[in-house]
Formats: sequence, C-alpha cells, structure tokens
Amino acid sequence: MELVELDLSGEPILPKARLVKTVYRACTLCEASCGLAFDVDGDAITGVRADPEDVFSRGYVCPKGLASGELHSDPDRLRMPVRRTASGDFEKIGWDEALTEAISGLERVREKAGRKSLGLFFGNPIVHNPGALLARAGLVRAVGAHRSFGTGSQDTSPRFATSYYLYGSSFLVPIPDLERTDYLLCFGANPVVSNGSFLTAPNMKARLRAIRSRGGRVVVVDPRRTETAREADEHVSILPGGDAALLLGMLKVLLDEDRVDTRAISELTRGFEAVARVVRELSLERLSAVCGVRVETMARLARELSATERSVVYSRIGISNNRFGTLATFANDLVNLAAGCMGSVGGALFTRPALDVTRISRLPGMDGHGRWKSRVRGLPETLGDLPAACLAEEIETPGEGQLHGLVTYAANPVLSVPNGQRLGRALGSLDFMVSIDPYVNETTRHANVILPPASSLTEEHLDFFFPAFTVRNVVRHSPPVLPKGPDERHDWEIMRALAEGLGGGFLGLPAPDALLRVARRLGHDVTPADMATALLRTGRSGDRFLPWSRRLDGKALRDAPHGIDLGPLEPGVRDRVTHRDRRIHLDAPPLVEALESFAREIPRTQEAGELLLIGRREVRSNNSWMHNLPSLVSGKERCVLFVHPEDARAAGLDDGDVAWLESRVHAGRVPIRLTDDMRPGVVSLPHGWGHSAVGSFQRTASRRPGVSMNDWTDDAEVESVVGQSILNGVPVRLRRAEPDVVRIQ
Repeated sequence: MELVELDLSGEPILPKARLVKTVYRACTLCEASCGLAFDVDGDAITGVRADPEDVFSRGYVCPKGLASGELHSDPDRLRMPVRRTASGDFEKIGWDEALTEAISGLERVREKAGRKSLGLFFGNPIVHNPGALLARAGLVRAVGAHRSFGTGSQDTSPRFATSYYLYGSSFLVPIPDLERTDYLLCFGANPVVSNGSFLTAPNMKARLRAIRSRGGRVVVVDPRRTETAREADEHVSILPGGDAALLLGMLKVLLDEDRVDTRAISELTRGFEAVARVVRELSLERLSAVCGVRVETMARLARELSATERSVVYSRIGISNNRFGTLATFANDLVNLAAGCMGSVGGALFTRPALDVTRISRLPGMDGHGRWKSRVRGLPETLGDLPAACLAEEIETPGEGQLHGLVTYAANPVLSVPNGQRLGRALGSLDFMVSIDPYVNETTRHANVILPPASSLTEEHLDFFFPAFTVRNVVRHSPPVLPKGPDERHDWEIMRALAEGLGGGFLGLPAPDALLRVARRLGHDVTPADMATALLRTGRSGDRFLPWSRRLDGKALRDAPHGIDLGPLEPGVRDRVTHRDRRIHLDAPPLVEALESFAREIPRTQEAGELLLIGRREVRSNNSWMHNLPSLVSGKERCVLFVHPEDARAAGLDDGDVAWLESRVHAGRVPIRLTDDMRPGVVSLPHGWGHSAVGSFQRTASRRPGVSMNDWTDDAEVESVVGQSILNGVPVRLRRAEPDVVRIQ
C-alpha cells in the first residue's frame, strides 16, 4: 500500500514538477553540423535525437550526434586538471595550481633553452569550436608563430594552399551545388560516411539519390568501392595517388577536343595558357599507366562532364594526402574551369555566409602558405601550421630552435601523424608538456599537466567556420544545453590564461587585446559568442547595429532555434575572389612548378609483390577519442585490414586471419577481412585506432584497442608543395603472421 503525505488541511502533497526542457543546437562532432534536440531534466541529458525542423539537416543525424550525451557523461572524461606523477599516473589538482604549474613549467623551458624552444600542436576539433579558433591566435603569439603544427597537414593543406593561390584566400573553396547538379564526379571522397568534407551536407545518401532521381548521374573515383560508390551510377577504380594523372588527362581531352569554355577562362582567370601548354604535351597513355584508368574511360568522363549543362567535379581527402595532393587539387579546379562548371548553377559555387571566416583570416598566422619553413627539413607552413610529419625531428634534432616544450590542444598526433611510434618516443623526451584535452590518451599521457575543457554542450556557439563550406547558405545559433560547472573552464578561457601567462593575449593583436582587457576590468568579459555576433551584425546579412534594421542580429538568431535558411548557393566567381584584379590566378608559381615537375618525372609505379595501403573512415568514427563511447564501438571488430581475395591468396591468407603487415618504418600484426570492394593491389585500414597504451584512462577504448594505421605510414615521405603527410598509397607487404594467432570473428 502506497503512503501519501498530507498537508495541514488534509490534501495530498504532490511532488514538485521537474523542469524538463528541449534545447536545440548544431552538432559539433563532425563537419556535417546536424541539428540536434537535447531533452534535459534538471542537470542531466535524458535524450538526444535529430531535430526534424532544423533548416539544414532536416531531421537527419548520424550515430556520432546521437552519442553526444554519452560523450558529455563519459566517466573517463576529465573534469578537473591532472598532473603526471613520478610513477606515470595522474593526480587531480585545482585550476589555480594547474595553470601556475603549466605556465611556470613552459617558462622554465624557455629560460633554459631559448625563446624558440616551445611548440604548439592543434588538433582538428579546433575548427568545430569558434572560441578556441579565435583564442588560437593569442596562444600562437605567446609561444611563437613559427613553431606551430597541426592536423591540417594530414588532410586539408593542399586544398587550403590551392585556394590561397587561386582565389586569394585559403577559405574560398568551390562547393558542388548538389541541390541542382545533374552530374557529380566525385574523387577520393566518401561523403555518405563523412557527410561531406569541404562539402558540409548532412544526409549525403539522400542527396545523391535525389541527383539520380531527377535523371542526373553520379560517378565515384576511388581505389575502394566505398559506401558512396555503392550509391553511384558508376565506380571507377583508380590506383592510389593517381588522381592528378586522371584529372590532367581529362583536362587534356578537353583541350585536344576544343571542349574548353574559353569565355569563362577569358573572363575569370589569369595564366591559363601557361598551364595549357604543359598539359597539351602530356601523354594520355602515360597518364593512364600512372592512374590505372583506361584512356577510353578518361576521355568519356571528360566528355560527359563538359556535355552536361549542370555538372561538377568534387574531390577530397583521398586526393589530398597522397604524393601529388596539391597538384591534384589544382587539377580538380582546372577541370571545373575548363568544362564551364566554375561559378555556374549546378556546378562549383562559393558560399556567401552570414558569418564569413574570410573576415577573420587576417588574425596572426590564420591565412597563407610558405611564409616560413621548418628548421630541420625546410617544409613550408600552411595557415600558420608546419607539417605534422616533421614534429618528431624538430624535437629530436639538436641545435638552435630544438623543441623542448610543447602545448597540445585537442590532439592525438601519436595516432594521427605518420610513424606514430617514433613521435611517441619523441614526446616522452620533452622537458615539459601541457595538453588541453578532456582525456588521457596516447599523446596526452606524456604531458606533465592536462587542462580539461568543459563539455562543448555547456557553451554558446555561433559557427563561423563551416558555413564557408555548406551546400546552402544557413546560419544557426547553438545555446548551451547545460550550464558550465563552477570548477570548469571553456577551451578559450584555458587558452587565454596560458597565452596571457606566457606574454600573449586573446586575439594576438595588441590593440584589440588591450580593449578586451579593459572590458574585463569593467566587469564585462567579452566572449567568442559576442565576437561572432558582432561579425554577424557587420556581415552581408547583418543589421549593421542599426536599430531600425530588420536584418540579422543576435536576437533574431536566438529566436530561430532551428536556424535560418538564407537560400541556395549563388552563381558567380569574381565577387568572391580576393585578388586585386578579381581573377583566378592559374599561374601561381608553386602550382605551375608542381605541374611542370609532374610532367618531367615518371611517377613511381607499384613494384611486384607490393601492396598500397590506404585509409578509410566509418560513420561511427571521426576522431580517436570517440572510441571510448560504447555505442560507437559496439558490434563486430572494425579495425581490420580490407584485402582483395586475390592478394590474400598470394599471401597464403584466409578471411579472418591475423596477418603480418610491413612498411619501411613499421611491421606488425593486423586482422584481415577479404572483400571484393578493394582494388587488387590495394589494402585499407581505418584511422584513429591503436589504444593499447591508455589502459584504465579510457576503459572502453582499451578493451578494443585495434592498431594505428599511422604506425605504418612514413614520416620521411611528404607531398612536394605543402609537405602534406602521405597517408594514401603507402607501400607495404603482406604475409602470414608466425606463429598463427587467434582468428577474428
């Protein structure tokens, strides 16, 4: 029998109603930025689902977004700073002590080894966090602008450098007009899994099907029959690293058959003839041998592209992180220009976002290429970051400028950088290391102090990065889902504290930083959301702070919880190009030199018995820290080497065996899975795994550790223009592992 409490009048006392609410915001776990609905009961997230009214994702969400609440409540996520002890374990300390110890430790390194002895490493979550992206400049200024490294050199530097030279800004990237195109030729991308990269587009499977349902055609070029290729009309199998050859072959066909849009070339570009002269001299047969695609197929693709009124070529990571990444990216844009796709409806268009990242690109170190080079190998910077492949040698090599101290932000380069085991040893030799990270991982376990940021769900966001790459012009405000705890700090607050302690500021610009300090003394701490709102209000859709204006301000965004749709991508090119002459500079020396070098040399061909290793991504995985969430690692083993049955038979292997995989820098065991999706001679491992070293710090990840693909990739081999790591087309050999080990299921 249930007992009911009565008040003095004899009426039953009912329990107080709990405050249950729904908060709408954009997901920040990958580029797709899907709209999410969070059900909140008090201080707990009770449910996460897709926002059916979101103007961009329209009710779509991937498993990563649904795991946002799980990430927020992960018991292994650090809530307070920790300090590494003499035993290699970590102990909790308070924020004041942690920041004091971090700053004093870095200062001691600088006093002992000189001002050039400190370095920085930024992981890719920084582009998902507007506050951290703004605070980066101050930290770079405090530590030293020429000693910053980042994961952009793993997958995006060729795109950024190409855009910088062609259009005048690294952040001006032509985006396929998916909503209106009738022919999509996709190189080295798997947007059904990634939901786009430099093509922010949730629910790519539905978008591809929409192209086909209106009578259009989708063609995917990739060494593997990917999830995207299965949705296409045609899959063209290519040798890893052959993308530049195929694209240049298509350009040659357009030139030889007088299919070039001469009016667009004349009106939009400068220097096309310098490029055309080199391309006309290329041999289609030679290009075919390099890319493994028949001349007939090469020519047909070029003709189909130019003959379709609304058509576009799109390429991504697969063409970026191989030996000719920048040249292939350049060739992609050349083909779009020559075929008349650039700037036209259904072709390659530039976004016109309400929050425009190009307006802040002049912050210290934000935009440019080749302004300085690394100390040991002379590799060039891109967007202010040196190539990640040279970090280990900068720590190991004695001399002026040798790195003795390091600050990492949201990064796990031991798993993401080539020859990760070497880098792990180098990090262990540093005099002092500070990590801003929510986890003890394969990299941060070497840190002396780890400063964990509060969950991103506790911070207000106005994204100004990914709107530059969306397939529609949209703007959305993301309110905090839960309040930040009293003992928590946001990313930008931690970065600002370190920067100020080391002699820098917030934005890295003396006058604005001085104004921000005055505002703080007057009781108003200007936040990144305040800065983004100012950027919005002074932008193309903003109210310009005019009280009578009906254009966008912060209140208008907050009153639109599902976002505001500003319409489809708009045609045109010259109004977006930032060169003074408003023309696309095709004669930029680094790009022309890369083309001429390719034309002179015969690219390396595959040796007998050799396989080429490529990476892959899965819909439930993006960064390595997602592997500590049970919902994202459950089910069958996913860290397996995909092998074509012919290659397995040649090595004496069966499906489920554990094989021995060997490259120039590493050899080790790896479980294999046979699949006809692979091109013969090519094998594939997913990235981000290899968690055997984290133990109790990440209990879920350590139970299913997998192996790190980047143990096999070679830090000595880099792309020629930007020093991009070569993560696709890595020469390896495969054989039976001895003694035999347990088969996978």
